[in-house]
Amino acid sequence: MSELVNLTIDGYQLQVPKETTIFEAAKKVNINIPHLCYHESLSIYGACRVCVVEIEGRPRLEPSCATLVEEGMKVKTNTARVRRARRMIVELLLANHPEDCFTCDRNQICELRKLAYDLGIRELRFEKGRRYHYEMDISSASIVRDPNKCIQCSRCIRVCSEIQSVGAIEFVNRGGRTQVLTFFNKGLNNVECTNCGQCILVCPTGALREKTVVEAVWEAIASPEKFVVVQTAPAVRSAIGEEFNLPAGSLVTGKMAAALRRLGVDKVFDTQFGADLTIMEEAHELVERIRNRGTLPMITSCSPGWIKYIEHFFPNCLEHLSTCKSPQQMFGAIAKTYYAQKLNIDPRNLVVVSIMPCTAKKFEAKRPEMCSVFHYWREKLGLREEDRFFDVDFVLTTREAARMIKEVGIDFVNLPNEDFDTPLGVSTGAAVIFGATGGVMEAALRTAYEVVTGKTLEKIEFEQVRGMEGIKEAEVSLNGLSLKVAVAHGLSNAKVLLEQVEKKESPYHFIEVMACPGGCLGGGGQPIPTNSEIRKKRADSLYREDEGKPIRKSHKNPAIIALYEEFLDKPLSEKSHRLLHTIYTKRDRY
Repeated sequence: MSELVNLTIDGYQLQVPKETTIFEAAKKVNINIPHLCYHESLSIYGACRVCVVEIEGRPRLEPSCATLVEEGMKVKTNTARVRRARRMIVELLLANHPEDCFTCDRNQICELRKLAYDLGIRELRFEKGRRYHYEMDISSASIVRDPNKCIQCSRCIRVCSEIQSVGAIEFVNRGGRTQVLTFFNKGLNNVECTNCGQCILVCPTGALREKTVVEAVWEAIASPEKFVVVQTAPAVRSAIGEEFNLPAGSLVTGKMAAALRRLGVDKVFDTQFGADLTIMEEAHELVERIRNRGTLPMITSCSPGWIKYIEHFFPNCLEHLSTCKSPQQMFGAIAKTYYAQKLNIDPRNLVVVSIMPCTAKKFEAKRPEMCSVFHYWREKLGLREEDRFFDVDFVLTTREAARMIKEVGIDFVNLPNEDFDTPLGVSTGAAVIFGATGGVMEAALRTAYEVVTGKTLEKIEFEQVRGMEGIKEAEVSLNGLSLKVAVAHGLSNAKVLLEQVEKKESPYHFIEVMACPGGCLGGGGQPIPTNSEIRKKRADSLYREDEGKPIRKSHKNPAIIALYEEFLDKPLSEKSHRLLHTIYTKRDRY
């Protein structure tokens, strides 16, 4: 048991473990010390000095986030000296910061602006001091980086290296020329950035944001020639309510469908249809690999940030990836073939808009491999190479979708619940849990078990793969085979499992990896803030929706059954491989 120490904070006596920081101890007496560089999920940096406190007997102010408690310590967090120091630091940051708050993406949720307000800063005593103007990095399909708004808190650097094990960005230069840059300032698109967007979630200002396509989507909706369909990912329904001041984890599936329909789109569908389809293909692929001694362990391929990570860092393990496209991409392929044929719509005029919790989905949609629909229609319509179009046209984050709803004045909170359109809006409980870490694994096991054994799986919940532990393991009996599975979320945890695979020491048959902590519900396109407590609430809401679904196994989805009967024939058929499966790319390291 940890040794306890006694101390006093602002007159309150308390007892805490010896390894506790003053910042953490203050929370126990309901004192939230102002801060900028500190983040609960990251290592201590202690550079911004906004969290300074006064400690009796010490001549200088100390950063509370980086100072451990000591026996008998007496701390004051709000003396005149402390308040002056904090104000000075923030005023100096503001003197070197753009004044475009009204048009900034982080307007109303900017930590720097809120901190300035809370500290009582109503005027700036210093002239604007920025000597340099830096070009924005717009090379990425997913993320825009504006160095002019960077306050050098290093949160983005730490999340990229510590949580994601990528290290795509770092501090360069010294003094007033210090910047956060990619290798040789090549731009995010030209280094090993995975587009996961975790840097956006932790950035306290508008220095990092998603690359928006909102205006392009509005243009498509307004075009009389275009037939616009929307698909929305499982994790969006558990988070978008937060953008409208609903409690974290509020499940707003029906309101979300109603709001999207009021934007003027032609059909509102569900990516969960694509998730059920993914399970049909992926579960059968796993069974085929086991029966035919294929490459094991097989690793899921639904997370595009994870895919880009393995392409950069573990290219020798690519054969372990499932060849299945993600649910987003499967949906696009089916929408522009099967559904377009049903409605007799020219696929070039059918616009697929995805609403995703993930910034990496923007990158995924523009991968050159994601043009299977173009190749499907090429001979039928006499298309030329210059006519090439993608399976998915536009990807909006949860935040972007919320902005569109707000822009047209929709009263989201008071909307009636509405259903998704059919047939591409029909889904099961298995598809819902795709949004949480372990969800893809659980959904696949529900189907794989019944495919292999021919028996009904009575208890369909696999609690072993649920929860927020970084790496989870389980064993499932399949006709005498003890199927060993593992689940990892956050790329640093994926790295642990991949190192085993690379060394041929992995004990598993099947591995699920999600790039973002918590899975898709913690994606880089989700509402800000996103933290461990919020991620758990979002996960709980997805499991609640699963429990309430009348059908909870992907292979029982009647719309999926009809799709195979009418169009695809069977899982892993020639047409399925043509439209629903893909290949991967070995990428350089920088």
